[in-house]
Amino acid sequence: MLSRTHDLGAFSSLLIVAAAYPQSHLGLNTIIVASIANIVGSLLPDADQASNRLWDLLPGGNFLGKIFRNLFLSHRTLSHSLLGGYVIYQAVSWLLPQLFNSNFVNSQVIIYSLMIGYISHLALDGLTEEGIPLLFPFPWKFGFPAIRSWRIKTGHWFENWIIFPGFVLFILWLFSVNWPLYKSFL
Repeated sequence: MLSRTHDLGAFSSLLIVAAAYPQSHLGLNTIIVASIANIVGSLLPDADQASNRLWDLLPGGNFLGKIFRNLFLSHRTLSHSLLGGYVIYQAVSWLLPQLFNSNFVNSQVIIYSLMIGYISHLALDGLTEEGIPLLFPFPWKFGFPAIRSWRIKTGHWFENWIIFPGFVLFILWLFSVNWPLYKSFL
């Protein structure tokens, strides 16, 4: 999947979870940081590519991306597995409370938002022809549907003309249906 599709998939996942598990009075700071963390989470599994948009957001990111991509062996290995998800969760569970003042931002919501983005990325990549190595370091790749030729080709017409606009319409629908709930978070 393309990064823009991952962004919309992650944001729609965040909206679904927010509607299913409403929080009272999150505050504007937490909502803004959670939205950003969600998008970062949706890009994080592809940090193993120097061309990832996440590297573009950091000063000197292209240089850092070329260095750090070597830690991941190749694309869709550790970062696209259950083990990688666990390592990321542990890392952000330690790091984010250190970064944010709990009087202004709810760190737990930020961690969940980032992980929702991360998991949505894995789910969407599981729909592609390549699949994902959920049980890395074992070489087996998993995808849905099981027949590889029925899966989505990254960047081709189905993603661009069906999946991406479908996410846009779905997000608009979610906002229209759940607007009072989303407004109450503020």
